[in-house]
Amino acid sequence: MAGAPPLFDRALAAARAVRRRGAEPSILTRTIAEELVERLAFVNRRFAHVLLIASEPEAIAARLKEGGQVKEVETRTPSATDDLGLPQQRYDAVFSVLDLQTFNDVPGALIQMRRALKPDGLLLACLFAGDTLTELRQSWLAAEAAMSGGVSPRVAPMIDVRELGALLQRAGLALPVADLDRTMVRYADAIALIHEIRELGLSNNLAGRSKLPVSRRLLGAAVNHYQQNFTDPDGRVRATIEIAWLTGWAPHDSQQQPLKPGSAKARLADALRVDEKKLP
Repeated sequence: MAGAPPLFDRALAAARAVRRRGAEPSILTRTIAEELVERLAFVNRRFAHVLLIASEPEAIAARLKEGGQVKEVETRTPSATDDLGLPQQRYDAVFSVLDLQTFNDVPGALIQMRRALKPDGLLLACLFAGDTLTELRQSWLAAEAAMSGGVSPRVAPMIDVRELGALLQRAGLALPVADLDRTMVRYADAIALIHEIRELGLSNNLAGRSKLPVSRRLLGAAVNHYQQNFTDPDGRVRATIEIAWLTGWAPHDSQQQPLKPGSAKARLADALRVDEKKLP
């Protein structure tokens, strides 16, 4: 049976990443680099050989080395397909930055990264998730529905953080943790937001996107909807950005393991100082 058609055009996302490489690192890249180093500081370990996958990896790699916990960083930009082509059990850690949200097979990507880790190696990844750019999505949908009675996919769907925790477990990663950073970013107007998305190489890369140029009427309708519904009292518009952070470890015998059922040596009722009652 043929597989489902791809949701994302990975080749397009990879080409945009290549065009960004060599430019001055964006504020987004610098912010993520700082957050990555801060999160790594909570891990009481040094990593001799790590893999970093990011659209602007050089700036992040330099910041990781400054942090002192990483010795050697191998960098890659996002792959043109869902196949990462990673060697097995080579890295002490794998860091994936703002790439997983454009995979057609996210569980498969996590499995590839887990297999690339040495036993007890760390996976630390971040991706756009949740309600990211919900205001822009609503504005495009409203504009197209009003003008043509139909819609074209323009803002990618986002994964819920609760689903991401389950995906880490499904990929065979131990001690999985997923949490969400929510930020409200403000712009002079909706056009400024759209321009920044393009400059960052984050424009629409959905496989089913319309190949026709956006008309001035459609763009104007989307911008008007945005301005009318998501403008603050000072006249600036707001945009929701939610970044999910994923942490997991390649399994190893030294890691904490859950106790076997029935192996407890104390009763919960005794600890709570209550009488134990059987359920009817």
